[in-house]
Amino acid sequence: MFNDIGALELVTIVVLAILIFGPDKLPKVIQDVAGFIRKIRAFSDSAKQDIRSELGPEFKDFEFEDLNPKTFIRKQLTENEDLQELRTSFDLRKELNEVTDAVNSRDTGPAPSASPVAAGTAPDLLKKPAAPAQEPRTPFDADAT
Repeated sequence: MFNDIGALELVTIVVLAILIFGPDKLPKVIQDVAGFIRKIRAFSDSAKQDIRSELGPEFKDFEFEDLNPKTFIRKQLTENEDLQELRTSFDLRKELNEVTDAVNSRDTGPAPSASPVAAGTAPDLLKKPAAPAQEPRTPFDADAT
């Protein structure tokens, strides 16, 4: 519940609680807060049980944590058989090597004769393009502006 509270924050909270409530009332306040948290948990558990009983037997394995979008998406991605098949059949390294070979104009297999790579007319991507011709600039007249 309080995983991200460090020691310094905890000491600060204790000191503030002692200053606000005083050392004589602090144990009673802690008991009241703990009882309140227990009541909220019991209310939450009973509400979950009521919802499960109202949904019927077809939702007996229903978990409220599945309503979290991250959990729902993760569950759908791991249980879907088509995605599992796609994940196992797709080799990213092989695909990247094929793209790299195609960019470097290496033939990895039979290429269609209509492509510019096969015809030898492909532009050299490693060659630096020629600088464009510069147009003459009009003179700047400070008085005209």
